[in-house]
Amino acid sequence: MAEDTETRPASAGAEEREEGEIADDGDGSSAAAAGRITAHPLENAWTFWFDNPQGKSRQVAWGSTIHPIHTFSTVEDFWGLYNNIHNPSKLNVGADFHCFKNKIEPKWEDPICANGGKWTISCGRGKSDTFWLHTLLAMIGEQFDFGDEICGAVVSVRQKQERVAIWTKNAANEAAQVCIIKCTL
Repeated sequence: MAEDTETRPASAGAEEREEGEIADDGDGSSAAAAGRITAHPLENAWTFWFDNPQGKSRQVAWGSTIHPIHTFSTVEDFWGLYNNIHNPSKLNVGADFHCFKNKIEPKWEDPICANGGKWTISCGRGKSDTFWLHTLLAMIGEQFDFGDEICGAVVSVRQKQERVAIWTKNAANEAAQVCIIKCTL
């Protein structure tokens, strides 16, 4: 069965194309380029980690229930994941959800975190969703003056409250510590 399609010779100039028509050089590359989405890279790659409260027990070594979920390095990857996970207010009591720079584990035993500190903000149950999102966006978007001092952030869901904490590399760097908390509030 023959298809009725109109083709233009490759020599047809831009002045002969209809408005919005993409020139096709015959190899399909312009069609592929037209459908391609340009990714927006982040300065650092980041990894989401989850500490499952159901996996916690007194017999399990601390940190053994923390698992990496996904590493992302573009704005699109971040939103693709964030839009498909639960907000902190929907997590089970005891859950910890971390976002740390890639290759840094959310454990004080990690060499990069070992001399660090953290800033914590507590709020009532169900109140941390917006603060968590704003913290993530500021962190991955490098909006902190001392962003190189930040290891990551964690939201912790507890019975009566939720906590958002920002972990830093060097607790002795007072200027960075003060600037980070001032930028957070």
